[in-house]
Amino acid sequence: MCIIMDIIGCLSYFIPALGEFSDAIWAPISAYVFYKMFGGKTGKIGSLIQFTEEIVPFTDFLPTFTLGYFFKKIEK
Repeated sequence: MCIIMDIIGCLSYFIPALGEFSDAIWAPISAYVFYKMFGGKTGKIGSLIQFTEEIVPFTDFLPTFTLGYFFKKIEK
């Protein structure tokens, strides 16, 4: 699921004119999904990072969901 969410976040690169505009819509959605998926401290911090990564131009390449997954596994 995390890899799919990261791929969805990168899809804006395939829409040249609307790419960054679609990130403005995707940023709060992805941050909410991140928080719901991970919860707790990881969800709070990760959702802020996810939102920032999506809203700032040209930073969509970071696999935030996948990194969150590995961080949660290490945390346990």
